[in-house]
Amino acid sequence: MRPASLCVHEPHADPEWLHAHITPIAATTTYAYEDPEHLRQLFTGERSGYVYSRWSNPTVVAAEEKLATLEACGLCDDQGQPLRLKARLFGSGMAAISTLMLAFVGPGRKIVTQHNLYGGSHELLLQVLRPLGIDVVMLHLKDLAQVERELQQNAALLYVETPSNPTLECYDLASLAALARSCGVPMAVDNTFATPLLQQPLACGANAVVYSATKFLNGHGNAVTGALIFHPNEELEKRVFMLAKLLGNNSNAFEAWLLLNGLKTLAVRMERHCRNALQVATLLHRHPAVQRVYYPGLPDHPDHPLVRRQMKDFGAMISFELRGGWSAARKFLQRLRLCRMAVSLGTTDTLVQHPASMSHAGVDPDLRRAAGITDGLVRMSVGLEDANDLAEDLTQALNAAE
Repeated sequence: MRPASLCVHEPHADPEWLHAHITPIAATTTYAYEDPEHLRQLFTGERSGYVYSRWSNPTVVAAEEKLATLEACGLCDDQGQPLRLKARLFGSGMAAISTLMLAFVGPGRKIVTQHNLYGGSHELLLQVLRPLGIDVVMLHLKDLAQVERELQQNAALLYVETPSNPTLECYDLASLAALARSCGVPMAVDNTFATPLLQQPLACGANAVVYSATKFLNGHGNAVTGALIFHPNEELEKRVFMLAKLLGNNSNAFEAWLLLNGLKTLAVRMERHCRNALQVATLLHRHPAVQRVYYPGLPDHPDHPLVRRQMKDFGAMISFELRGGWSAARKFLQRLRLCRMAVSLGTTDTLVQHPASMSHAGVDPDLRRAAGITDGLVRMSVGLEDANDLAEDLTQALNAAE
């Protein structure tokens, strides 16, 4: 070949790269083959392999397989064999949630869920899916009789977020799953706050789990990804693949690679996150500027007994109500020095935000207040710093907010 051709063409792949200690980044958009019959079989599904990275990518698949294995860890199927799950990685948590809902629900059917959802999920349901002819019913999911009535009336999905964002309300997954199963309705759970290390919804009877993998699963705030994990089902797998392929909401190799590396420290991070959060929640509970603390690890949290049964630890998310409302919240946020004011959560450093004016600003104010999101509510994702440093920073900021 002449120089111009040499510049353009790739060298022949060295199969030894597959032995790399750390999963490599397959930074390619498409995949080349010598035999047209091979490529035809890939397109028809007669043969497995890679065609185009919007459809699938080796690095992305490695992350999907790791997530599926992690979610199934310690669980068995009805025959007592280790549980095998299917995972799909997306470009964001919202991409995973929207694909989940479109995979399970069509026009004329109904989604039953809760009032106190993450703001993006709330807006998706009411501003996107409802205008498409999908009914949305938001209930208090602790009223099982009311939930059952709604599930019996043309429901296609029960969607649960526990612990809820941002009020940390927790729901009995086993009871809800049993109720959904009796009504022939699948149940999906947003498990972002807990991660599979603290809570396994599929062990409680859920059919699918969804994550904003941007958060604790990645843990470093450097990649936006989402994941949908479910029991293998040929029809559902085809539906999820079709939606991901045609909506183009897939993840990419680089962010999948960052997720894979973040997952390596998930266990040690969650241990430290939880330990720090309990100390911070105890401090907040005792401070006179704080009217109420929402943290399931505190004995006075109404869901504390449930969480002790359902989760392995209490998580790193805390919300608290300041007595002075928005004025106090503003002063508190302005005085923070170590803790950072930012949306998102699950990073190594402590992030603090004001839901009413940030993450849930797009939710109708009346619905927001009905869900307990007041102007004095502050949400905190407790990081991995020294707990004493966190205590000092929070105390000085709270003192200024009194």
